[in-house]
Amino acid sequence: MLISSYNPTALGDVLMMITGQATNAEQEVELKGDVARIYRTSDQQLVGVNLLNANNYVDNLTGNGQIFLDDQQVEQVNQALKTNGFSDRLQADHEPKFVVGLVETLVAHPDSDHLHIAQVDLGQEKLQIVCGAPNVGVGQKVVVAKVGAMMPDGKLIWPGKLRGVESFGMICSARELGLSGAPQRHGILVLDATSEVGVAFDFDQDYSRNY
Repeated sequence: MLISSYNPTALGDVLMMITGQATNAEQEVELKGDVARIYRTSDQQLVGVNLLNANNYVDNLTGNGQIFLDDQQVEQVNQALKTNGFSDRLQADHEPKFVVGLVETLVAHPDSDHLHIAQVDLGQEKLQIVCGAPNVGVGQKVVVAKVGAMMPDGKLIWPGKLRGVESFGMICSARELGLSGAPQRHGILVLDATSEVGVAFDFDQDYSRNY
């Protein structure tokens, strides 16, 4: 997993990368030169890297939010880690995190009057997702934010439990996806039946007919 963001307007020339999950209470930071290495205190596992003066190390950094580093840029980050005294190596992550899924089954949550437990087919895998949308139904084509996705508002998707039931992603609404003209009402985005399961969600299409 590699979640990268770059926001020079708000944060200056800092490339922020997340490689794992940890709360603020569970992590520590080690500083060397232009690198802040963030690690989980329980097992010393790397969970993030902040690279200062990033343009001195990485070519073609553009964007204002989440960005997707190519293989060459990741290798340049690894060289920056080495130059600043760290032995960690990051791996490029090209797996799409917003994917078209098919709701195969839906059962009521045993400890909630509005949550449902969905089994969602993503083509190469199936995920259990707890969903509270009133319009979710079996047979729908939906947009799934997988573990490791960064939502348009900056929220990260991690595995979790909702009232004791494990959930491994989120079925998204148009508003959560930041789509133009998305309604503010509560409810997931239901895609056309012809949408292909397992493909990356195309944010550039016009989905207003599905609202």
